[in-house]
Formats: sequence, C-alpha cells, structure tokens
Amino acid sequence: MNELGRLEDLPADYVQALRDQNLVPLWPSLRAVLPPGKPRPNTRPTHWSYQALRPLLLQAGELTPIEKAERRVLVLANPGHGLEKMQASAAMYLGMQLLLPGEWAPSHRHTPNAVRMVVEGEGAWTTVDGEKCVMRRGDLILTPTGLWHEHGHDGSEPVVWLDVLDLPLVYYMEASYHIDGARQVVKQGNGERAWTRGGVVPMPVFERSAKAYPMLRYPWTETRSALQALAADQPELEAVQVGYVNPETGAAAENILGFYALMLRPGQTLRLPVRSPACVFHLIEGAAQARIEGETFKLAEADTCCAPGYSEVTLANASATEPAFLFIADETPLHQKLGVFENRG
Repeated sequence: MNELGRLEDLPADYVQALRDQNLVPLWPSLRAVLPPGKPRPNTRPTHWSYQALRPLLLQAGELTPIEKAERRVLVLANPGHGLEKMQASAAMYLGMQLLLPGEWAPSHRHTPNAVRMVVEGEGAWTTVDGEKCVMRRGDLILTPTGLWHEHGHDGSEPVVWLDVLDLPLVYYMEASYHIDGARQVVKQGNGERAWTRGGVVPMPVFERSAKAYPMLRYPWTETRSALQALAADQPELEAVQVGYVNPETGAAAENILGFYALMLRPGQTLRLPVRSPACVFHLIEGAAQARIEGETFKLAEADTCCAPGYSEVTLANASATEPAFLFIADETPLHQKLGVFENRG
C-alpha cells in the first residue's frame, strides 16, 4: 500500500488557503479515521475500586449539600478519553451517586437515557413518570429519555447507586439538555408487579399499554432467581446470562444501551466473544477477576471495570464454592441500529 501524503508535505500557503475556506485535506488523516483491520478505540481497560471511591463519595456528602449539588455524583471517567470528558466509553457515562437520609434530589427530565444499579443501602426510592420505585441492592431502575424522575431517602443509612447513561452520545449529537420540574404525584400502578413472572402476562385481553416503558424497576431478587434457575436447568450452559428487556416487545430495556446480568458458577472461567461494542462490568455479589486485553483486574463487590470494543475479555469466579453475579452494560443496541455490530467470536 502506498504511503499517504503528510500535511507537512504541503506548502504552508496552500494549507493556510484551505483553512481560510474552512477546508481540510483528507489524505493526511485518512488512516486515523479509517484504520486498517479494526478500530483503534480511545477507551482503555479501566478498573474502579468501590473500596477506594466510597470514602471519597461519603466525603462529598459532607462537603456539598444536596441543594448545591442537585445530583451528588463521582464520575467514573476513562483516562483514554481524558478525565475532563467524563465518559467510560464512546457512548457510556458512569457515575456513583450518593443520597443521604432525608435528602431529596429534585425532579427533572433530560434527553439522555439513564439507568440506576443500586449498590448499597435501604430506604431510598426513585419516582419515574409518577411510578415510585423502591431501591434495593442489585435492583435496576430505568429513567428513559424524557421521563420525569426524582430521588428521595426515608431511611437511616447512605444509599449509593451506579448511574449508566448514554450521555456521551447524546452530547456528541448536540442534543443533550434537561428541564427542571415540580415534585411528582405518585400514581397508582407498578409495572414490575405485572411483568416479573416469565410467560405470565396481564389478561383477559392483552393489549399494549400506553407507556413506551411498561416496566421501570427490575428487582434483583427476581433476576438472581432467574439466573440460579437457568444454571440449575441447563448445567451444560457455558454463559448463564439474562437480558433486561421491555416485557411487551422483547426489545432491549432501553433503546441505546443494553443491560444484562451474568452468573459465574463456582470456580468458572468464561471467555467472552470478541465483539464491537464497549462493555462495562459491575460486580453485584461475590469475587471475580476480569482479564481485558492482557490486563487483569480483581473485582470485589461493587467494583466496576470497562472493556473497549473488539477486545478479548475473560471473566473468572474467584471462589470455588460460591457463585459470582455481575451486572453488564454495553453498546450493543446502538451498534445494531447503526449496522456496525460485529461478533468475531
């Protein structure tokens, strides 16, 4: 292949004439935007220790009242993108959010989609579009694009959850904004009560609801039981994994990012297929090890790590006697919608 010309090979007056007209020659940068073989992601394998960040998050609670913070969050930033960009991957934002007893994070809505994975504590709740969702460890709660949501805490201990948003994508598209709102009135009805049993749907006549997201809270007790039942029913199954989906359509729970729960059997080592989307792993229970592109991270409970797309990932349960449970978020729905999804096995 012929070597492409460099910008410095061009006369300075020619380069300046191009810039005066807001023009840029493509060929000096062609290999940077279209590299051979596979992408060259800025996302790096990165590990965030909950044991290390928790004291800093609690200190943030002492330093900044909720009235001044609105949302008291420490962002899990990937150094490959630059910490100032506050993103874990090209399309994913991660943040650890703290709510103290008696606090209320006021109602607002915004264009990015968000989910909450509860890390620790009892007594907090999130109201989404009028539906009050209790927050318990391991629960997944959706706050999709455009829906009003607020957080409150009636308990006695700090509550922490992991935020996952498609903020980097929406911000890149210049479509990111929020609107403040009044405190919500809680409505009758709770989607999880109708939809948490597989194969059982509301009757006598099944009709699509008026809600785009009929189920907002996915209780960990139900998800954990589903994983255990799947493992027991199919002992030969290598990857014991379930997906969080819209129960009416079977599509991904939200429309940009995908969310899953994975169980590693005692002593199990699992090699994941090499795929195009970046991926985030958050350990809910147990102890595990993640090997990503040759880097090894030991995961304790509530630790989080990130794998770039097109990377080799191996997960291992560190216990020979107890299962390990992980929450996974990735960019699969986005890649599929764009037609760039690849699974290289």
